[in-house]
Amino acid sequence: MAPKTDIPHNRLLFGKNIHGEKGLMKSASQGGSQPPFPLANAAASPYSRAMTQHERLLIIDFGSQVTQLIARRLRELNVYCEIHPFNKVTDAFLADFAPKAVILSGGPSSVFAEGAPMPPLNVFKIGVPVLGICYGQQVMMHCLGGKVERGHGTAEFGRAFVTPAGDATPILDGWFADGREQVWMSHGDHVSQLAPGFEVCGTSPNAPFAITADPARNFYAVQFHPEVHHTPKGAKLYENFVRLAGFTGDWTMGAYREQAIAQIRAQVGDKRVICALSGGVDSSVAAVLIHEAIGAQLTCVYVDHGLMREGESEQVVSMFREHYNLPLIHADESELFLGKLDGVSDPETKRKIIGGLFIEVFEKHARAIGGVEFLAQGTLYPDVIESVSFSGGPSVTIKSHHNVGGLPDRMNMQLVEPLRELFKDEVRALGRELGLPDSFIGRHPFPGPGLAIRCPGEITREKLDILRKADAVFIDQIRKHGLYDEIWQAFVAILPVRTVGVMGDGRTYDFACALRAVTSVDGMTADYYPFTHDFLGETATRIINEVQGINRVTYDITSKPPGTIEWE
Repeated sequence: MAPKTDIPHNRLLFGKNIHGEKGLMKSASQGGSQPPFPLANAAASPYSRAMTQHERLLIIDFGSQVTQLIARRLRELNVYCEIHPFNKVTDAFLADFAPKAVILSGGPSSVFAEGAPMPPLNVFKIGVPVLGICYGQQVMMHCLGGKVERGHGTAEFGRAFVTPAGDATPILDGWFADGREQVWMSHGDHVSQLAPGFEVCGTSPNAPFAITADPARNFYAVQFHPEVHHTPKGAKLYENFVRLAGFTGDWTMGAYREQAIAQIRAQVGDKRVICALSGGVDSSVAAVLIHEAIGAQLTCVYVDHGLMREGESEQVVSMFREHYNLPLIHADESELFLGKLDGVSDPETKRKIIGGLFIEVFEKHARAIGGVEFLAQGTLYPDVIESVSFSGGPSVTIKSHHNVGGLPDRMNMQLVEPLRELFKDEVRALGRELGLPDSFIGRHPFPGPGLAIRCPGEITREKLDILRKADAVFIDQIRKHGLYDEIWQAFVAILPVRTVGVMGDGRTYDFACALRAVTSVDGMTADYYPFTHDFLGETATRIINEVQGINRVTYDITSKPPGTIEWE
């Protein structure tokens, strides 16, 4: 699908609450709520293999940057799925996975290019429904006897409108009530000839085969992206597809909890585990889940690397020692981390130094405890996506996450990562299942590298102290205005520049800072929060007046993409 595949995002890409949409099946244990389900990739943890009793849908990834959004639509329907890169899906894999249906994702390639990514032909022979999305449609046509071309003025990028054509098909139930539907197109190539057996069900101005179907084989293909917000009835199309495939919606977060606990016990046995506890939602939910599974075999290690927010360490340590009764080691290693980061300005180098030092600290405490064979982490699926380049495909590494990439051989330990297949909102749903209070579950994400990646350029103790104070003022402002729960993540970044200012009758030459606040559902896409100018003015005044060392405040209005949420 060349030459461009960028999909814009939206502040409410998935809606304010994905669980508010109607799913296929309500869980009695959930009181009718609609919790999501896990997603695995090629580097899947052992947890996905414990889910084989569930109806499974396979998403074959051809390198689209929004493949995960397909999974999110399915999760809203309580349908279990896994994403696997095209080059890992072999005939043997298909036989072992035994999917109930298959979805072919979008991607940036052209089907007629040398070495273009292709699925195994058995995908179309195993007798299950198949849905092709964008490049996935083109792949279906190419493999099944149709034709794909480039040019002739048929490229489409952005909003388009599809009108019905031919006979009605069940996959479009609920569509075209008003005669046409808005969709989001992102394709340079186009289908010029349908494969035998297919018929046209919908057209757009530049895509005469925008919606196609072979009902006899339950094959469906669309040129647009139903998974993005800009296709308003895209979720309905996915719902229709999984119904046609016979899914009952048997995946719930309650089920995930039970099976993850069983899998942790099977993996760990009677061995000891240390858990890297940061105090954030991810590591905390992982710790509580693992503790429920193995009890006293778990010891949590909280590493204070000198890059925490104001009062963070005291809050985390007291919360876990007093309220959760978890064995906890408070490791103050601030001098070690700050010493190694002295003079370092490259963001990837910072992340790798911090990740390496974390391992050293855990290794030290593992030796002290004795008999530790496992290290537990709160790694999430977005961490995996951003850290690991699409193997054999065009997706790129966005940034390295400190807790992704395995362990040094010298540690002789295995990883326990029970959240590796979950998004942030799913972790929060799991936390509620585990009885964690909403006040804790609703905390904004805080990255493992901490303030290091909110301090572009060289890190100094002076800059960190200034940053802590400014960040505390910003969060206090957000809470006072009742905005905390509307915002996914908010923080201050101190900039590597000094600016001239005037205070009273004197000249100042202090640091500038940037406020950052975004809305999101899972951190994969985000938009800046639309503060009022009154709020921003009031906050800037407080920071400049209360924080010595800052004389200029800016607000970051960059969305993700093209930016990331964090500055580094």
